[in-house]
Amino acid sequence: MLNDVTFGQYYPTKSFVHRLDPRVKFLFLIAYIVMLFVAKSFYGLALCLLILLITVIASRVPLGSVLRSIKGVIAILVFTSVLNIFFHKGSQLLWEWKFIHIYTEGLIFTAFLTLRLFFIVMASALLTLTTTPVNLTDGIESLLFPLALIRVPVHVLALTMSIALRFIPTLMDETNRIISAQKARGANFDSGNIFKRVKAIIPVLVPLIISAFRRAEELGDAMDVRCYGCGSKRTKYKKLKFGWRDLIATLFAAILIAGVILFNIYGYDICPQIYFYMVIS
Repeated sequence: MLNDVTFGQYYPTKSFVHRLDPRVKFLFLIAYIVMLFVAKSFYGLALCLLILLITVIASRVPLGSVLRSIKGVIAILVFTSVLNIFFHKGSQLLWEWKFIHIYTEGLIFTAFLTLRLFFIVMASALLTLTTTPVNLTDGIESLLFPLALIRVPVHVLALTMSIALRFIPTLMDETNRIISAQKARGANFDSGNIFKRVKAIIPVLVPLIISAFRRAEELGDAMDVRCYGCGSKRTKYKKLKFGWRDLIATLFAAILIAGVILFNIYGYDICPQIYFYMVIS
């Protein structure tokens, strides 16, 4: 079911990555996504994969937990891959049947794009696995602080994003409980055609939506009871501080970005004999 989906969950442990400032982790994630889009060859993607594995090892989060974060976006990855395979044109025709044409360039581009999306989802899941919702809120609010100067409700935006991430595992657990209850009443979700399966999902969606609204109302009442939003300026019990770990992580990210750019420029000159080097334009 949905028990294996780890996106939005926090994995409590003591590690170098867990102790980093959430602002540094946000910036590192942005830098990593930039690296993925700067990389134009499989050399660059290989380096991005190495960076991701090093970060996972430093975080002490099981690799299986990070990989399970892909489960929620498998359908999107498959759909995107199929579209690119059939609609990406090229010069080397690999296979054709009537109006369907598959090119070698299309397969290479699809593999490159799928890996890029795969790494983005894993890196984003690693952020939520190593950062508590409270720290996520504080980090987002601190990074968006310049917008507060033009009266943008930065804290409200940060809190909304944090609550949304926090409720992902909660709604997944609720969905599993509803599905188990429906199966106990004789519901079948694993057989039949597509229309029967969609019809079987309706008894799950209705109580799930009702439960989500009830939880949102309870959360709103709890915030009102604690007088949230009544003060002109909120204070913080724990303030974020930039430490030596954050400096090391920042320098590490800068070196990695430079490495990916150099691989993109000089990769073919370094290893010209490797066939899988291709520029994806």
